[in-house]
Amino acid sequence: MLSEKRRTLLALNGVGLLFSAVASGWIYFFFLLGAIDLWPIVTDVPVSIPGDRRAWNMAHLEGITNGTLFIAIAFATRFVRLGARGQSWLFWSTLAFGWFFTLPAIANAIFGTRGLEFGGGPFPGDVLINNLIFLSGWPAVIGVHISFGLLFWGMWQHYRHLEDGA
Repeated sequence: MLSEKRRTLLALNGVGLLFSAVASGWIYFFFLLGAIDLWPIVTDVPVSIPGDRRAWNMAHLEGITNGTLFIAIAFATRFVRLGARGQSWLFWSTLAFGWFFTLPAIANAIFGTRGLEFGGGPFPGDVLINNLIFLSGWPAVIGVHISFGLLFWGMWQHYRHLEDGA
């Protein structure tokens, strides 16, 4: 089981990712309107926000998905049996995948890139920025596989050590 402190930090990071979803959601909203319109406080203040609808939607949903997943993992780790090293790997790999999937998605929306292929591939946008975003995705790709593998293994170990009674 992860320590109470690490479980709490995972949940807090989940809330941080949800905050990123709220922030990118507001930008997405203003992007769709082409204006800041918060009637009756502020109405029809024109804004020009770069990017496209798909990218802002992705940025918003990455924060929601990963934030919710972090909170779920924080609670699920009560059923995980790992040694100290495994717990550390689980904690840090989870943080890596959540933030390194979410922040690059926001950057892609801002810069009009995709970050899916080194060199940009068939997608538009500044190649240097695309390449930096692409490279920042590797900790996420590696982290998600480590994290989910350790979650499965740790839960299996927990299950194996349970008593047979109902």
